[in-house]
Amino acid sequence: MSSPWLLLAAPALALFLAQGPDPPRVVEAGPPPSDAIVLFDGTDLSAWRSTGEGPALWTVQDGVMTVNGTGNIETVREFGDCQLHVEWATPGEVRGSGQERGNSGVYLQRRYEIQILDSYENPTYPDGSAGSLYKQYAPLVNASRPPGVWQSYDIVFHAPRFDESGSLIQPATVTVTHNGVLVLDHVEVLGSTTHEGAPVYSAHPLKQPLMLQDHGSPVQFRNIWIREL
Repeated sequence: MSSPWLLLAAPALALFLAQGPDPPRVVEAGPPPSDAIVLFDGTDLSAWRSTGEGPALWTVQDGVMTVNGTGNIETVREFGDCQLHVEWATPGEVRGSGQERGNSGVYLQRRYEIQILDSYENPTYPDGSAGSLYKQYAPLVNASRPPGVWQSYDIVFHAPRFDESGSLIQPATVTVTHNGVLVLDHVEVLGSTTHEGAPVYSAHPLKQPLMLQDHGSPVQFRNIWIREL
């Protein structure tokens, strides 16, 4: 039998739960959303720079930027917690196998890599395939499309927090959908991406650049935008 107090309290409780500021209105008028920061719209690389020195030198043609062997590029602006959308395509002409086939990467805060790879009928180690948090978590499924076909990542990233002494107080987390399919489900980042050895954290500012990797393969990118959370 329900308590009379609960029956009386229910409307007030519902009103309490419903209170609070209305969320800001955001309109998706075809990607990107209206509050997004556009990082690449197909025209130029003004939002990017070389991770060495000077401007980004990747090729831009027909609304697409292409890795061309001039090194990694990173955003001029720095980001912390974010929602990121990236569209990419591996070369239509297949060369090599495993990690030598259509390799690139999206580096959150310049150090936490979501792997880009041609993983369509291309066996490799699971935590190095497309959609993986490189060398930390394999994707839940292989959602890869054939070589040369455009693909997308939608990434939700929460940056790590460090105290004043540089000690980790909250690890980073990341969620990734690959072509609309969930492949990383709010996984806890174990540290900076490494190719050998265990990942470890090193203290860094809350906001850092986003980096795209030049791994020697002419991977292409288009329609990149980000929302700060």
